[in-house]
Amino acid sequence: MSKTSRLSRRSFLKASAAAIGMPAIIPAGCAPAVVRKAARRPAPSEKIRLACIGFGTIAHSTGRQFLNNDRVQVVAVCDVNRLSGNYGYQGELEGGREYGKRIVNEFYAKKEGKDPASANYCDTYEDFREVLARDDIDAVNISTPDHWHAVMAIEAARAGKHIYCQKPMSLTVAHGRAMADAVAKAGVTFQVGSQQRSSVHFRKACELVRNGAIGKVKTVRVFLPAGHKNWSGLGERQAPEPVPQGFNWELWQGPAPAREYRPALHPLNWRHNYDYSGGMVTDFGAHHFDIMQWGLGTDDTGPVRFFNGKAEMPPPGALYNTATDFSFEMEYANGVHVFVSKAGEKMGVGGARFEGEGDRWIYCSRGVLESGPEEIRRIQPKEGDVRLYESNDHEENFVDCIYTGKPTICPVEVGHRSISIAHIANIMLRLGKAELKWDPAKERFAGDAEADKMLDRPLRGPWRL
Repeated sequence: MSKTSRLSRRSFLKASAAAIGMPAIIPAGCAPAVVRKAARRPAPSEKIRLACIGFGTIAHSTGRQFLNNDRVQVVAVCDVNRLSGNYGYQGELEGGREYGKRIVNEFYAKKEGKDPASANYCDTYEDFREVLARDDIDAVNISTPDHWHAVMAIEAARAGKHIYCQKPMSLTVAHGRAMADAVAKAGVTFQVGSQQRSSVHFRKACELVRNGAIGKVKTVRVFLPAGHKNWSGLGERQAPEPVPQGFNWELWQGPAPAREYRPALHPLNWRHNYDYSGGMVTDFGAHHFDIMQWGLGTDDTGPVRFFNGKAEMPPPGALYNTATDFSFEMEYANGVHVFVSKAGEKMGVGGARFEGEGDRWIYCSRGVLESGPEEIRRIQPKEGDVRLYESNDHEENFVDCIYTGKPTICPVEVGHRSISIAHIANIMLRLGKAELKWDPAKERFAGDAEADKMLDRPLRGPWRL
């Protein structure tokens, strides 16, 4: 985009903001009213113009996937961090808006045979609201910490943008419900980044279960990683420090409670603080509970009883305050019993094991499909069998559905139901409740006002859903 067009857009923002009595570039904590716009579905001959909101660890994967899609043009990168290191699952990567811009420019320059040093294929932003104000952007890839997902997704939906939102989709059950309602009202395409649904191993496992390969399902065992991992290598630096230059800490916190900057929270280690996420229960629970729901055919509902929860919780006042070691049980209305526990050392990121009649079972994880007896996993579908939604590329599926208007493989309502299971489990563990009875239709607990209060969390300052 040219300098002239950027200035024109800013002039438009200034004039529009003045009309409603608000500043043009809205300071953090002064959220503007969102102008509602209808979603645009590009013609097959047009490219989807996409903006990346958040360019840290996971954006290295999803951002490159969108760059590699010839039907997509990445035109903007937004991040409250200008540029720094310590991203990635071992702190080995860089991140921030300037890094994202460099990746975009290098990719398109190489593709077109140009010098990346002088290329300018995308704009950079610190504030996501400037991105949503652009009429020429069709879709956004939200790859921010969990506490921002609801505000950003709801405002993006109101602005008519199609949304790819990373998992865990929401911070609370109430946030997820608000997101699902806003997306339905706006009619935009939404894909939750629960990419295991786009894996043949998980789809095959769920089809076998749904078609009775193990008989009636009696039990599901879900294995999740546990503990607090020092993703960035900065986990020991938990005392307050000066905010690094180029990092808008106030805007990073946004709707979360205010606290002093600590390197141990950013990047990625924020996942171990309950103000921003739910620990491993929501991190990998978002993935494996999603597959559990798919295999049981319960995408529109959830368990009705949570019980026998056990957890090792950090001491009061700890910065990393999510459950470390944990286990709990759940039950569906049809009697299916679910056991959730820590994945063993050789299980990697864990998975889901469906157990049926006569010692028959199916286990699925990333790159893994096992069964007992072994021949069960070799069963081929026959006429009349349940065939599940097939996607072999999660980002590609999102792009397909923007053009067609069809539902994605993991739409917002499905994502909401899956992550709600993790949120409810965390409520039980944090309250130390022996049992919680859940009404999936009303999305409320039965006779437990204390637990009901934890279905939502207040947003700081003027931020609202």
